[in-house]
Amino acid sequence: MAQNLSPQARRDKAARDKAFAMTPARRAKKAHSQRERRKAGPEADGKDYDHKDQKWETPAQNRGNDGEGTKKESNNNYTT
Repeated sequence: MAQNLSPQARRDKAARDKAFAMTPARRAKKAHSQRERRKAGPEADGKDYDHKDQKWETPAQNRGNDGEGTKKESNNNYTT
């Protein structure tokens, strides 16, 4: 569901999102996920790689921190 943002807020948010996506930790996680996805083949279809549990999970399970929400998980660094 898209946020209803003003044009200026949309540009600001895009800049913040881009800056976060390009941090070394995020780039390492993205590269690791790509390597794992290529190795996994059909097993990874429709799933996200969970860096904490080191396994493939449904997007809802992964993004919701296995039902615990994401506040506890904030600022944790996982090995990639």
